[in-house]
Amino acid sequence: MQQKTCLTQKELARRWTISHRTLERWRWAGEGPAYMKLGGRVVYRLEDILAFEKNQLTHTADSARGAA
Repeated sequence: MQQKTCLTQKELARRWTISHRTLERWRWAGEGPAYMKLGGRVVYRLEDILAFEKNQLTHTADSARGAA
């Protein structure tokens, strides 16, 4: 079975247990992971999702070090 390389907005929302409307708001505000529009559909590449998640972990670790 081939692994998916892109997730739809609803699939990503389920992955992160957030509303798909939150992802829409983030796109409008220029926040969140990079996305593509293909034929009017918004999709997120898995590599961009993973990079965004990793970046969020880095910010959390930086904040914890600053508090010490």
